Amino acid sequence: MSERVYNFSAGPACLPESVIKQAQKDLWNHMDSGIGIMEHSHRNKYFDKVTEETEALCREVGNIPEDMAIFWMQGGATSQCYFVPANFLPSDRTADYFQTGKWANDSINEVHHYGGLNICGSSKDKNYSYIPKGDQVQYSDNPVYVQFTSNNTIMGTEFKDEPVAPGDAFLVADMSSNIYSRPMDFSKFGLVYAGAQKNLGPSGITLVMAKKDIINNRVRDLPKMMQFDLIAKKEGRYNTPNTFGVYLMGEVFKWIKAEGGLQAMAERNREKAALIYDFIDSQDFFSPHASKEDRSDMNITFKCPTAELDKLFIEQAEGKGLTTLAGHRSIGGMRASIYNAFPRQGCVELVEFMKSFSHEHAGATA
Repeated sequence: MSERVYNFSAGPACLPESVIKQAQKDLWNHMDSGIGIMEHSHRNKYFDKVTEETEALCREVGNIPEDMAIFWMQGGATSQCYFVPANFLPSDRTADYFQTGKWANDSINEVHHYGGLNICGSSKDKNYSYIPKGDQVQYSDNPVYVQFTSNNTIMGTEFKDEPVAPGDAFLVADMSSNIYSRPMDFSKFGLVYAGAQKNLGPSGITLVMAKKDIINNRVRDLPKMMQFDLIAKKEGRYNTPNTFGVYLMGEVFKWIKAEGGLQAMAERNREKAALIYDFIDSQDFFSPHASKEDRSDMNITFKCPTAELDKLFIEQAEGKGLTTLAGHRSIGGMRASIYNAFPRQGCVELVEFMKSFSHEHAGATA
């Protein structure tokens, strides 16, 4: 087996090769300072520059409007599940949530601590295999905000268009697994958060982008580390941040920009996903989990006719350098996560293995 394999992990996920190589150098000596990036104080001039550059690149690459603050928090996207209602939802008001899988449910399960909850759209009836839309969506009267998970890593579904929040409600999105995979109009959102470990960098750091007028209207007194307005004011450095995470995120933004920006990412990601989906649709051995119109470009979920064949497929794929293809325990099967940095050739080789495996086991039935 070669030194590197194709890593289909859902997260932490593969990073751009050039970013990893630059990080190797900067771990030893960053900006000719004689100090590695992980050793720098978060308050010295070198890290000042890292923070400024990362924020500026984030804003440039994503075309983030100036009325949105950009900052970093710790605790992963899971902490945001309760930070959001804690900051914005009064005890006598309601927030609307789309229920489209585990990560959406993690947020939903925190709301009752702070205020009222309305499930405005759910795909639970079909094991979260589709995105609710049209008549399947029923907003409450006068919600404070509407929250959705833009890409469902486990089930392999993705919102192709963001919901339109009713009235004065603002839109909140957990974009952990598809942020910066394609152009989006971030001016439509009140707050966006994303764990970095899929498309933006390492685990242990969360990017938050929020309208300044929204985060400056916190509805209750909270511990300091939960206050969006305070963390934003301190540019993510109220306490010691994940300095390496901020640095590496900046390097990923540089890579996205050099590769042609979000439009180039979108085209590349659609092509990669189509390679696998087109083969799945051309045969009847492998079956997809997600409905065709709601399929994710980031996470492709599928099964063999039996669980025993799923296990054999994963084992044999590993031997060919196609790794971490096991699906989440809640649905089983396989999951190919092909984020921005995942190479096209890995998708080609996966399809070739799928062809040979299905031919070898063609007589199997569920």
